[in-house]
Amino acid sequence: MDEGGSRIRRRVSLPKRNRPSLGCIFVAPTAAELEPGDEGKEEEEMVAENRRRKTAGVLPVEVQPLLLSDSPECLVLGGGDTNPDLLRRMPTDRGVGDQHNDSEEDMFGDYDSFTENSFIAQVDDLEQKYMQLPAHKKHATDFATENLYSESIKNKLSITTIGNLTELQTDKHTENQSGYEGVTVEPGADLLYDVPTSQAIYFENLQKSSNDLGNCSMKERDWKSSSHNTVNEELPHNCIEQPQQNDEASSKVRISSDMNRRKSIKDHLKSAMTGNAKAQTPVFSRSKQLKDTLLSEEINVAKKTIESSSNDLGPFYSLPSKVRDLYAQFKGIEKLYEWQHTCLTLNSVQERKNLIYSLPTSGGKTLVAEILMLQELLCCRKDVLMILPYVAIVQEKISGLSSFGVELGFFVEEYAGSKGRFPPTKRREKKSLYIATIEKGHSLVNSLIETGRIDSLGLVVVDEVGTTQIIGMSATLNNVEDLQKFLQAEYYTSQFRPVELKEYLKINDTIYEIDSKAENGMTFSRLLNYKYSETLKKMDPDHLVALVTEVIPNYSCLVFCPSKKNCENVAEMICKFLSKEYLKHKEKEKCEVIKNLKNIGNGNLCPVLKRTIPFGVAYHHSGLTSDERKLLEEAYSTGVLCLFTCTSTLAAGVNLPARRVILRAPYVAKEFLKRNQYKQMIGRAGRAGIDTIGESILILQEKDKQQVLELITRPLENCYSHLVQEFTKGIQTLFLSLIGLKIATNLDDIYHFMNGTFFGVQQKILLKEKSLWEITVESLRYLTEKGLLQKDTICKSEEEVQYNFHITKLGRASFKGKRTIDLAYCDILYRDLKKGLEGLVLESLLHLIYLTTPYDLVSQSNPDWMIYFRQFSQLSPAEQNVAAILGVSESFLGKKASGQAIRKKVDKDVVNRLYLSFVLYTLLKETNIWTVSEKFNMPRGYIQNLLTGAASFSSCVLHFCEELEEFWVYRALLVELTKKLTYCVKAELIPLMEVTGVLEGRARQLYSAGYKSLMHLANANPEVLIKTIDHLSRRQAKQIIASAKMLLHEKAEALQEEVEELLRLPSDFPGAVASSTDKA
Repeated sequence: MDEGGSRIRRRVSLPKRNRPSLGCIFVAPTAAELEPGDEGKEEEEMVAENRRRKTAGVLPVEVQPLLLSDSPECLVLGGGDTNPDLLRRMPTDRGVGDQHNDSEEDMFGDYDSFTENSFIAQVDDLEQKYMQLPAHKKHATDFATENLYSESIKNKLSITTIGNLTELQTDKHTENQSGYEGVTVEPGADLLYDVPTSQAIYFENLQKSSNDLGNCSMKERDWKSSSHNTVNEELPHNCIEQPQQNDEASSKVRISSDMNRRKSIKDHLKSAMTGNAKAQTPVFSRSKQLKDTLLSEEINVAKKTIESSSNDLGPFYSLPSKVRDLYAQFKGIEKLYEWQHTCLTLNSVQERKNLIYSLPTSGGKTLVAEILMLQELLCCRKDVLMILPYVAIVQEKISGLSSFGVELGFFVEEYAGSKGRFPPTKRREKKSLYIATIEKGHSLVNSLIETGRIDSLGLVVVDEVGTTQIIGMSATLNNVEDLQKFLQAEYYTSQFRPVELKEYLKINDTIYEIDSKAENGMTFSRLLNYKYSETLKKMDPDHLVALVTEVIPNYSCLVFCPSKKNCENVAEMICKFLSKEYLKHKEKEKCEVIKNLKNIGNGNLCPVLKRTIPFGVAYHHSGLTSDERKLLEEAYSTGVLCLFTCTSTLAAGVNLPARRVILRAPYVAKEFLKRNQYKQMIGRAGRAGIDTIGESILILQEKDKQQVLELITRPLENCYSHLVQEFTKGIQTLFLSLIGLKIATNLDDIYHFMNGTFFGVQQKILLKEKSLWEITVESLRYLTEKGLLQKDTICKSEEEVQYNFHITKLGRASFKGKRTIDLAYCDILYRDLKKGLEGLVLESLLHLIYLTTPYDLVSQSNPDWMIYFRQFSQLSPAEQNVAAILGVSESFLGKKASGQAIRKKVDKDVVNRLYLSFVLYTLLKETNIWTVSEKFNMPRGYIQNLLTGAASFSSCVLHFCEELEEFWVYRALLVELTKKLTYCVKAELIPLMEVTGVLEGRARQLYSAGYKSLMHLANANPEVLIKTIDHLSRRQAKQIIASAKMLLHEKAEALQEEVEELLRLPSDFPGAVASSTDKA
């Protein structure tokens, strides 16, 4: 510190840390308290300080004066106005050279050295002032308390030794009269508050870790004190009145003692800070706290903006500027399209009305939905539900948004397959983004209604489409008016597309461009210029080789085929006629892809992929396992593979755009192509930010020409309610939910509710033979006959009768377990579980697996009787007993295998279901899909779908059993079975597979590399992970780490909630009410 104390240091104030107090802190005077001459001194000192910081290799930072608001978590600048450019001015922004150490803080913060303007220098200055005090006041010093300041100094800073912890204490609001006029000291302030975190942590742990040092220090002090007292005792009482030379000698002794003591304190602090500087920086840093404080302030400002319906959009559409930075960092998005800006600034959005918006595929619909979801999570402090059509898209979206959740402080939870908790975990502070499939989303909403928590849900976003706002988005929507009426929503549409799409038709060797202005809808474009041999003409009559070689390998291409088998055949055919030059393109990377495919298949590799991948070609359909699909998609996205032959499911699935999209034929399986399907497929053409144009080519024969011309000109198909088409999954499930949740319990209310549904809006179109009233009565009668509902008749008067309904135990079990259970199977499931209790075989898992094999997959089962008989023969006697209990005998299977006639009637559904149970049972024992695929001669993709379906159905059966006391024995058994079916891997890999995007192959890689738990993954370095794990991109590594961090945060939050619940005083605690009344 300078003499006179004119140096004023301005710092960013942070929320007070909970630390052992050192009692005092120096506080800068306010602007009003500064003397006129102080401002110039202040600027000189700031320049000097910046010069010192440059010398230390730290970039100078312009620090603006900050005022602390009432809330310790809010940072208010310039009186409370949030500055959008704050991030460029805050000391949290580091120089380029510091980017590698962004998460850590400078060890000594603003304390530049041990001697200049440092904490030790402050102590040194104060001690020097003490040494300059008059001698008679030094004599009055009490060495037992060792005050560094005389009683004449009004702020009375004292140093007391307790153990080995030194505390600085101060009196309340006293003025410093030694050059610190006008500077007040706040009571209870913490000196360590302005000390860097690393030093503060040292002082916190000093008492615990340095007892021996403290004891030695005490002994040294005691020795000095006793020595001093001994000297005093040896002196005669009249020594004080001795001549001046005696007093000077005595003073020298004391000065020497003071110097030694001061040197000891200084050396001790130097040693402590030097030692601590060598230690690892604590996890929480000064810069991170500054950023968190800024984020909190911006969220509060954005929240106020939304609540006030102001036109001020804040830094980024009412969101903190950090959100904008994260989109640039994670997704490379720096600016929104014009239509996105228009949509986000609609009055209906600002007024939180329901909204439907429709744009072409690849138009950027998802970004608008994400921004609206972030507004709800961060500013409105409400949970959000996002509903997506497929499990794969749910997992893709979770991987993409987990990083945002970690950075912005909300949870991202998966509700797909067997994952998801009902009701969802109730969070203490952080909000949740639920990403769910349609069925899981339905169950999630029901569970929130049942527990009275539906108000916590602020927004529902539906891809392909109260207190809750609903946002629907679609690329293929026609009858919008019906949806608008149903949702009472605003509608926004645009034909914007970031990359121009040109549509072509190919007939023979001629290519036509689709032109709506032309007389017949198309105009001549060009002739294919590719030399075909006679052999090639026979093998490739559609000229696919010519079309794809115009694009690959420098650009990507998708070829949509009518069937799975056709995908594989087309991929092989194309590769047969590609030149060897294609083998050299990214040859090393393609070898890595083949190597990784072998690893995830335990040494097995599909022979078709083995031949096509070296050319950069692969097929993509449901016959692949999830691991294989994911690996091939990653290779395609990074440009290692340049051509996919695929089925139509890819168009509605994960986002894999291409420069050119080719439709092999205007058919999906044997059905002629629909307009919606066509638009979905060609919508994959053109990659924003990569391509300047996208092309689609539909190959057709002369016989299909007229149908295709009608296809490309007709409007999109209408969207209709499925409540009646899927009777047991639709209207009856809806009624069970209504009555189970007590939303509507009598006939009149149920009918009134039906009028407000999408089906009710379209009843004039959909209902030709029956009225809505008749369908309502008929459905309720069916549920009553099934034993799911019970009807009560209430006579209000002689003429008026009211019919009330309440749910039965079986109905409640079906309602709870209906995640995928069709109501048509509820009574069958009850019967099977009841029969199982009579003789449940627990020597193996086979009997339980049979009970959890999905009913809806049984119809797809077509057993190979020879394989069936062979597998049955290999079963143990106990396992064969399971088949006997179910009514399937060895003689029956033997006769079926040998083709003999069967006289005895056997339930076909039971036989087929048991066959699927054999497949699942073998898979759980061997955990290798390839081996099981060969044993049962089934596509490995089908086996994995069977496993996924069984895991989901097992979870449903578990919920079903939890509601019925008679099935208590199944509960614990099904919990473990569900976990086994969900992961189907060795136990040590299960924790890793909880992370979104980590499948069996990747889990094995991570485990082998030493990443054996969530903690390992959450603390992994992305760069190290990339080098350690084969074929892992930087983006994927970051997503895996973010997902692991998200899961850890969720587990920690749940444990914290459990701890607080255990420590909370029960509301019904005896005397609690009386004591609160007394206090009042």
